[in-house]
Amino acid sequence: MSDEIVLDGMKIAPSVLDTIVTMAVEGVEGVAFSSSGQGIGGLMNRAAGKAVEFVLNDAGEVSVCVHVTAVYGTPLMEIGKKVQAEVADAIRSQVGATVSSVDVFIDGIEFPA
Repeated sequence: MSDEIVLDGMKIAPSVLDTIVTMAVEGVEGVAFSSSGQGIGGLMNRAAGKAVEFVLNDAGEVSVCVHVTAVYGTPLMEIGKKVQAEVADAIRSQVGATVSSVDVFIDGIEFPA
């Protein structure tokens, strides 16, 4: 997204929402991080080139898609549920927006060195 997102008359740059989501996901145990420092585990959705995507519906609710890489041995359902909860809470508390959904895509698994 390149345009500002308008929520209740407040304009928010997509990069702000991206940062909020990235920080929320970084706190989830079992999510791998890349050494490249590109945010959530080097997890770039290779097709779209984005790790975080947002959609604002007509009701003003935010839908979020997050692409992550999991640490081997961590239950994937557990990671997904924790990411959903942390992202929704971060957006609600910092932006004041209603979150209609958080879709988590586990794009890969990182093995310990």
